[in-house]
Amino acid sequence: MVPGTLSIYCDEVDLVGDLIQAIASSLNIENLNSVAIYPKFISDLKEVLVKVDEYHSVRTKLTTEMADHSNIIRSLIVRGEDARLMADMESMKQAYIKLYDLNRDLINDYNIRCNNHTELLSCLKVVNQAIQRAGRLRCGKHKTSVVNGCREALRTNDIEKMFKIIESGAD
Repeated sequence: MVPGTLSIYCDEVDLVGDLIQAIASSLNIENLNSVAIYPKFISDLKEVLVKVDEYHSVRTKLTTEMADHSNIIRSLIVRGEDARLMADMESMKQAYIKLYDLNRDLINDYNIRCNNHTELLSCLKVVNQAIQRAGRLRCGKHKTSVVNGCREALRTNDIEKMFKIIESGAD
């Protein structure tokens, strides 16, 4: 044990965060850094981040499909109207049947997109809460540094840097 240091051994990040905040408040410590090693916390966060990546890729795929469908819709509308003007009712009927089917597919894709978006938001909320919990393991400028560093690491998609910041309090 190093003089002037305090070691807390506990598996609960929230409990340790509360302890650190209470100690800092009681002793009027404005800035306090810490080293926090929580393998389960990190592995759970990794799982959530993998889900976030999956939801982002699904979202991108669905957006691309929606753009493709909208081009096909324009084409079918033009085809159907041309057939109507030329009194080709069979071609018009076929174009509008395809348009109806494509519209139904778009509605189904929209529902999938909504569900995907809801799940993505819930995962991002969990990530944000994890960052806040990691911040509570520090006080003052160190807490701010951890939260800002983690968010910046997320923006740049440098996940390993984020985990390093969570553990050491600095990048």
